[in-house]
Amino acid sequence: MTTASTLSRTELIAGLAEVLEEVAGTPADKVVPEATFDGDLDVDSLTMVEVVVACEERFDVRIPDEALEGLRTVGDAVDFISGAAK
Repeated sequence: MTTASTLSRTELIAGLAEVLEEVAGTPADKVVPEATFDGDLDVDSLTMVEVVVACEERFDVRIPDEALEGLRTVGDAVDFISGAAK
């Protein structure tokens, strides 16, 4: 299992892109730091929960429900995942 603490920011974005493609069918080239989940990537709240679960498994981190409100962009998610892994 890959842990977020061993990955660069670019690798985390690539991993998140793979998760989003698998869970939500989002094209990987749309997954950029400034992309918003609800607007740019068209990820609804139910799908976001699936994305979070997949990220927890993939990156070996815990993303509490209350943290979801702050995860508006891909960059927010990457920052949270990298911070949670330290």
